[in-house]
Amino acid sequence: MPKILICDPIDPIGTEKLKNAGFTIEFLKDKEILKEIIKDYDAIIVRGRTKVTREIINNGKNLKLIARAGSGLDNIDLKAAGERGIAVINTPEASADSVAELTIGLMVSLARRIPRADYSMKRGEWLKKELTGYLLKGKKLGLIGLGRIGSRVARIAKAMGMEILVTKRTPPPPELMKSLEAKYLPLDELLRQSDIISIHVPLTKETRNMINAEKIGLMKDGAYLINTSRGGVVDEEALLEALRSGKLGGAALDVYSTEPPKRLELIKQPNVICTPHIGAQTVEAQKEVSKVIAEKIIQFFNNHKAR
Repeated sequence: MPKILICDPIDPIGTEKLKNAGFTIEFLKDKEILKEIIKDYDAIIVRGRTKVTREIINNGKNLKLIARAGSGLDNIDLKAAGERGIAVINTPEASADSVAELTIGLMVSLARRIPRADYSMKRGEWLKKELTGYLLKGKKLGLIGLGRIGSRVARIAKAMGMEILVTKRTPPPPELMKSLEAKYLPLDELLRQSDIISIHVPLTKETRNMINAEKIGLMKDGAYLINTSRGGVVDEEALLEALRSGKLGGAALDVYSTEPPKRLELIKQPNVICTPHIGAQTVEAQKEVSKVIAEKIIQFFNNHKAR
């Protein structure tokens, strides 16, 4: 049976599934030796921590599958994998609800200034008059991307009485837009009209720094920006300047161009709410990610065997 190397921790439910299906499972103890030992494995399982570079892929003489337990694939050299005929799979469906709920939580926290209210109370302060909030009902929420996560955010926001604006590379299905009572707009027009902008796209060559100084300049004065997708989608220097100048009213970030961040200027801004990439960090999502990736691996090798 195929040998699988688990490079980053996953919930035991997935490893048990693989063992019960007859796979040999081993765990990577030192990332420095991955490029040397990968030749012995038919598949690897990674999360965001392990970078699957061209060198690692080329050393995987028996490698047939790279399995990403999560949604993003920006830590995998997809071009190198394609050249070698190595399949790449992931589990974007498994954590969509968790990321969507965090996005809504960050939006409410921005609007009602919950982190500052909590911090001030713990300091013995009573800042009731200083903490006037921002009603989300009736506001325009601009969604950049309307996949599994974006559509869930849209449904929750619609139930809160928000107006939904959407932009993506191709127009969404008409039935989905109708159910959301949403309006489809080009990116620049969405940026101009939205009170709050939430990003839900993968990190690719096309999306890297797509929210830059020029795009931020199109946004409403005082608008809020939420990013729970990938840090590299936003030009962090441009965002920092917009927050300092008051062009943007605030930002909520779960992802960063470098993780963990080495420069803290952006994070320390008083109008920024930060979380340490916890979008998928719920008990339920972690179990589902592990279960789904195991099921996909089993299916892949069953299909591979049948050829």
